[in-house]
Amino acid sequence: MVMSGSSTDNKEESLDWSYQNKAGALLRRGNHPKSNFKRCILNNADLTEGNFVDSDFSRASMVEADLMKSAFDNCDFRGADLRKARLNISNFRNCKFDGADIRGIRGRYAIWQGSDWWNAKLDEDLAKVLAKKWAKPEDS
Repeated sequence: MVMSGSSTDNKEESLDWSYQNKAGALLRRGNHPKSNFKRCILNNADLTEGNFVDSDFSRASMVEADLMKSAFDNCDFRGADLRKARLNISNFRNCKFDGADIRGIRGRYAIWQGSDWWNAKLDEDLAKVLAKKWAKPEDS
């Protein structure tokens, strides 16, 4: 069993991993607000219990990544590939998902407030669940 966290996890550190291959990266309990992951390959990465507020994940590949219990408020996921990622119990407040692929994700229990999840490619059953709790605004 992997134990997570240490006393150094509290220090904020913005990362610039844009256009890099960081598949399988371990960022568990990381504090990385305002980071740049644009077009980064984060397949099978562990971002559990992290702080990634105001970060750019546009066009990133995050297939089967673990994002559970993390904060992604005000993040850009436009065009990102999040197929089969684990998103449960994460915060996606005011995020952009236009063109993102979130098929096969586990994210029914995430917070999607203010995010445009309906602009992403997603499974029909997930769309029904999200529409009940995080309805599309009337003017969209």
